[in-house]
Order: sequence, then C-alpha cells, then structure tokens
Amino acid sequence: MLASHADRERAVDVLRAGFAEGRLQQAEFDRRVARAYESRTVGELSLLIADLPQGPVAVQPALPPMQTFPAPVPRTFLPVPPPPTNGKAVGSMVCGVLTTMTMGLTGIPAVILGHTARTEIRRTGEGGDGFALAGLVLGWLSVAGWAVFLTILVLAGLSSA
Repeated sequence: MLASHADRERAVDVLRAGFAEGRLQQAEFDRRVARAYESRTVGELSLLIADLPQGPVAVQPALPPMQTFPAPVPRTFLPVPPPPTNGKAVGSMVCGVLTTMTMGLTGIPAVILGHTARTEIRRTGEGGDGFALAGLVLGWLSVAGWAVFLTILVLAGLSSA
C-alpha cells in the first residue's frame, strides 16, 4: 500500500521519540528520517521503525465520558499476526497422543493426518508443523509397536506348533 504524508510523519515521530530516548545515534536518526521521507510504501516505513517502541499515536478527538476505551493503534505499527495453525496438524497430534489410550488404534490416522498436514503447511505457509511432526512420531511408534507385537505372536505360534 502506498504511504500517505500522515504515514511518513507518524514514522518520523516514532524515530524522533527513539532518538530522544537515546535508542538511535544522530547519524542513524538522520539516515532513517531521510529514508522515511523517500519511502513510497507503508511496508518500507514499517521496516524503518520495526526495532523501536511504538512511539506516539496521532491525537484522537475527545471521547464522551461513557466511552473510555483506548484509541486504536494504526495498522502500520501493529505486529504481523502469526499464521493460523493447520487443523490436520492438530488432529494428527491428538490422534498420536490418543494412541496410548486406544492401544494404538489411532496410530494410522495420526500418520496419515501428519503427512497430509506437513504437505499443506509447506504449500500454504500455515503453522503447526511441530504438531504434525509429533503426531507422525507417535503414530509411527504405535505402528512399530503393533508390528513388533504381532511378530512376537506369530513367532510364538510357530514355535509352539
């Protein structure tokens, strides 16, 4: 989004506050102010002030006595929200944890959901890769446990015959 004059002035106000607090040296302050006035987009401005406190916010008109909520912070100064968590990754983790209570029956769904979730996470950039990986590990441990258990049963059956 293209930056307005008001956006540039807000960024310069944040820089001035940072300089006044001793967070910026004179040379750094001058360089950032020059770049702020040359910036064309809001993204460029946010990069200039990303390492500084929020600074002053534009003065809001006085509110009636009943409305005492704080003035909203401009979107320029808000942190980027984290990406949403993939639902299949959460499902994989839940199925993986439930393998201990279901005697391993949810192991295969945990593996399937985990692989599907990790593929979607790589494609879409969603969060939850740790959940998917934990579900995969628990699911594969459950499947391996069942494989060992069935192998022991088969060997015991063959040795007794």
